[in-house]
Amino acid sequence: MNQRIIKIGTRGSELALWQANEVQTYLKNAFPQTEVEIVVIKTKGDKILDVALSKIGDKGLFTKEIEQALLAGEIDLAVHSLKDMPTELPEGLSLGGVLPRGEIRDVFLSRDGRKLSAFTGNDKVGTSSLRRKSQLLNHFPYLDIVDIRGNVNSRIQKMQEGYCDGLIMAGAGIQRLGLEDLVSEYLDPTVIMPAVSQGAITIEVREDDEDIMPYIDGINDDLTWTMVMAERAFLRTMEGGCQVPVACRTLLVDDRLKISALVAALDGSQLVRETIECDLDEASEKAVEMALRMLEAGAADILKSIRYPDA
Repeated sequence: MNQRIIKIGTRGSELALWQANEVQTYLKNAFPQTEVEIVVIKTKGDKILDVALSKIGDKGLFTKEIEQALLAGEIDLAVHSLKDMPTELPEGLSLGGVLPRGEIRDVFLSRDGRKLSAFTGNDKVGTSSLRRKSQLLNHFPYLDIVDIRGNVNSRIQKMQEGYCDGLIMAGAGIQRLGLEDLVSEYLDPTVIMPAVSQGAITIEVREDDEDIMPYIDGINDDLTWTMVMAERAFLRTMEGGCQVPVACRTLLVDDRLKISALVAALDGSQLVRETIECDLDEASEKAVEMALRMLEAGAADILKSIRYPDA
């Protein structure tokens, strides 16, 4: 394998840089003679901070500019939070691998340390995620939920300045930035189920770049890959994206996978849930079958009402 300089493309937020540095560390440990550089690229999602994510549209919101640089050969691979990735990638690009998965649960942060169950109708909870909002309203219909944008630290600052009384965020990001002391509680996934592939860092590559794949194969985590590919197969069947209230999580139980999923109405009034167990080698196939059953059980109607509210 010829040694080369590997250029990693990433967003410039503190969390994105942490993730890119983590991939860089894995590559350097596995291939000590290889030089690895990080290239920061600003995306549309980083530039538009005053509009709710669900109103912008989610196709490549945090990935498009990075993918353009990848296709142009300006970088050799791109590092993303996998939960931000559309299920359909631009022609010529594919997911090459993932690092070992981090924390999959969401966490609750509050200004005064209270847990979510102690909040009342007088409290504001910040989230820009329709998935979180719909599940919150299902369990706590009295909450006042407000949209909040920005990177992890800016959202926390907005809360501390009084914009809201509590925040729901991905636990993996909070842990990676060393902010666990701010966490009031880790949320039970049966109350707030995480996003598809939450906690996973993925590496995107050019399909025709055969030289890069031995490097990616050298750091890919096979179990995480199996889990997240099954979850993405579920999401693809649902024709969902980052801004649709669809949730999924996968657990390893006695050498088998337990996959749970949920589709929710925006106001939390309807939930369609299902759980399956399967062998690792059939995970994606069974996840698709689960999605089709959920669509028949009412998920299709819920998603249609969200995509076409005026129909």
